[in-house]
Amino acid sequence: MPDWVWLLVLLANAVAFVLYGWDKFCARRGRRRVPEAHLLWLLFATGWVGAWLAMSLFRHKTVKSSFRFWAILWTLINPFWLLVWQEFAR
Repeated sequence: MPDWVWLLVLLANAVAFVLYGWDKFCARRGRRRVPEAHLLWLLFATGWVGAWLAMSLFRHKTVKSSFRFWAILWTLINPFWLLVWQEFAR
């Protein structure tokens, strides 16, 4: 697999981590929040590691059961797993 693919995955995770942290920051200050759909989309777009790390570290979106349900679902059916399968199935 080309290195640039892994760089995109790393970038998606870094962006997810920062965006979840920013949303928590905004939540504490009463500012306009990042829509949940954007957070979940980024989690699905191979940013699930960064998203889950941010959720744990910032204790963000961990209580809302509907968000957790979708986060778990999108993590399980993430396209990243196809990349891993393709790489190691050779």
